[in-house]
Amino acid sequence: MPALLDALSAINLLYSASGFFVGALVGFTGVGGGSLMTPILMLVFGVPPTTAVGTDLLYAAVTKTNGTLVHALHGAVDWRITRRLAYGSVPASIASLLVLSWLGKTGGHAANGLITSALGFALLLTAFSILFRRWILDHIARHTNDMSDRRLLWLTAILGVLLGVLVSISSVGAGAIGMTVLLALYSHTPTARLVGSDIAHAVPLTLIAGFGHWLMGGVDWLLLLSLLIGSLPGIAIGAHFASRVPDRYLRPALASVMALVGIKLSI
Repeated sequence: MPALLDALSAINLLYSASGFFVGALVGFTGVGGGSLMTPILMLVFGVPPTTAVGTDLLYAAVTKTNGTLVHALHGAVDWRITRRLAYGSVPASIASLLVLSWLGKTGGHAANGLITSALGFALLLTAFSILFRRWILDHIARHTNDMSDRRLLWLTAILGVLLGVLVSISSVGAGAIGMTVLLALYSHTPTARLVGSDIAHAVPLTLIAGFGHWLMGGVDWLLLLSLLIGSLPGIAIGAHFASRVPDRYLRPALASVMALVGIKLSI
């Protein structure tokens, strides 16, 4: 009990407030938490890139596990798509973690530089996929009509490779980027099942990547607890009021902010 009280007294309420803010935006818009949380930790609170990404990955694993259970109970997960994504993302995640580990041993600045650059690139991709989703869907659909299942498997696995690299290095990409491509590749699959499949795939990916960052010393457990205390009720409240939020204005505004932050981190 004393240890628990000490841990609770060490919780940073500013982190919890940030978690609530990001959680509410995720609930409102469905935009991935990593696209918002990691930049806030780095740019607002000055958390080192390796710690911000590692902590956010385990934060995502917790929140997405809950989301997966809800979708699975409603039969809204296509495990075939989830497996296909994992065929590419799991090996890519392990390879990315090995590169980060090697860079960390040669000098922390190299690892932090790679993470910052990858985060900027991932944020720009995320912003682009949000702002131009309809154009992307139409463009991909023109090249994927009547595609064989074998080719679809390979393209899904390649998408998994991209997500595995981006998520493991930057914690960003599994939401907006993955969903945009999945909507184009599996245009005949109900959107709810694609959302559930994407979230289900993110659980093992973020767990593996988060575990790897933890082994490299890149997880702050008190920071993680502080974020979860704020974000879990934030997500619930945001989801409850989602239908009342002018999504056609909020999502482009968030995407524009992500683009600006991505440009700042990439320069």
